Parts: sequence; structure tokens; C-alpha cells
Amino acid sequence: MEVILYVKRENAEKLRNILLKDEVVSKANVIFKDAETMDKEGFYIRVMGDEEQCKKAIELSKDLAEEVTGEEREKILEIMRKEDEEMLSGFSGVFR
Repeated sequence: MEVILYVKRENAEKLRNILLKDEVVSKANVIFKDAETMDKEGFYIRVMGDEEQCKKAIELSKDLAEEVTGEEREKILEIMRKEDEEMLSGFSGVFR
């Protein structure tokens, strides 16, 4: 399961600490990405994990961030996946 959250810059560090210190969410893959790629001030947070981890991330962030849905979510996921692929293709040269 995958969840995308948007947090304003002034709340980003507080939310990072909350998510990464939580016993459940910290076991998920939590990635912070600067939102300037979408002309926004703040960060997108990609939480990849099981249903419990993703629901807990949404619950913990409800006062600091908002869940990204619809077209914006798909655009963000596309950008992040493309960056993942580029990063992984770079690693392939290391192991040749």
C-alpha cells in the first residue's frame, strides 16, 4: 500500500519526528520529497507499507498534513517512481 501526504515546510520536521518515532510507521518506507517539483512550498511524504502502517501515518499526520489524492497523487507517484528507476539504473553500473 502507498500513501502520499503533503506537509507545509514549517511542519515538516515535526511530522518527520512523529512518523519516524512511531513504532508502527517507522517500519514502513517513509520518504520525504521537496514539493517544489509541483510548485508548492513544503514536502510530499511517500509512505510505502502495509495497510496498518499507512493508516497510522494518515492518523498521526491529520493535524499537520493532508493526504494527496486524485490527479495530483498520480503525478507525484509518477515523478517519484521515475526518480527511483533512475537511481536504481545508476546502481547497476556499480555492480558490473
